[in-house]
Amino acid sequence: MTLFMRTLAAAAASTLLAASAFAQSTVVNVENEPGPSLTVLPPLPGPLAQGVVFIPYRLENLRIIPVGGAAAREISPRVGHLHITLDDLPWQWADYGGSNTVILVGLPRGQHKVRIELVDGNHHIIPGQTKTVTFTLPVTLRHE
Repeated sequence: MTLFMRTLAAAAASTLLAASAFAQSTVVNVENEPGPSLTVLPPLPGPLAQGVVFIPYRLENLRIIPVGGAAAREISPRVGHLHITLDDLPWQWADYGGSNTVILVGLPRGQHKVRIELVDGNHHIIPGQTKTVTFTLPVTLRHE
């Protein structure tokens, strides 16, 4: 088998494996859905050096859409959103955007902590799906 054919076969096999690992139907109910998973990465270093915080995240087995209450329990695959808390403040905000990035601008220089909680449509934290990111902001972005 030529090198080209081996490369093509490997690419096709990888595509099939990835598709089966991440594919989820959005048109039929999913029986015995696997649990949702939240992965949060550190802030992107380039924007951070300029005073802007981009925290990428990835969700598996959950879609972010602005639906709550009893209606959210009936949707399959499951739905939810994020609760985000900055620096242990007593308030938080909900993210229904689904952009896969938390963006923060205008923070003072210094160390900060962001807690990201994956929650269901009734605002209940999904067990084991709370992530915390700590970072130091070297500059303050000024808006003029």
